[in-house]
Amino acid sequence: MGIDPGLDRTGWAVIEGSGAAGFALVACGLIHTAAGTPLPQRLDEIYQEIKKITAQFSPKEAAMEEMFFLKRALTMSHTIQTRGVIMLALHQAGLSITAYPAKRVKLTISGSGSADKKQMQRMVQLTLKLAKVLSPDDVADAAAIALCHIKSAPMLKQIKKQQEFLDKLKQAKKEQIAAFKKKTSL
Repeated sequence: MGIDPGLDRTGWAVIEGSGAAGFALVACGLIHTAAGTPLPQRLDEIYQEIKKITAQFSPKEAAMEEMFFLKRALTMSHTIQTRGVIMLALHQAGLSITAYPAKRVKLTISGSGSADKKQMQRMVQLTLKLAKVLSPDDVADAAAIALCHIKSAPMLKQIKKQQEFLDKLKQAKKEQIAAFKKKTSL
């Protein structure tokens, strides 16, 4: 599941498949909250919708775009709070959550870390074999994030396993050295 968080518009997309078998768009949509509504109510609406979506489609994992510099402090604050309630809903649904920088999403999907919106939308359309470009942008972005995660997750899991193994080796070495020092000091 990919999510493009925003207080006004949160795009989401559930995608399945693998590189060899191809990818398929299961469902996608936009969570829109009204501008005049109090912030806590808007956050609750997003939270409740994410809970419904995860319950309905049972995704195995979730991915979101990492935060980047925003021009307006208020917009940034609201986006951070929106990400927080989305992460809470995903965590409560038992999903692991991975965040990707925008450049990584663009590079993974289009081959260029500086691809523009139209290029990204077209690549998502082609990858998912859709008749038309996903709209609005937030939904297309969510699909791109989900595709990035599907393509990146196996490698990230291997790296994590390798790191865990190396950490265990390091700990075993420390324990052996400590045991040896203790034994030789007697």
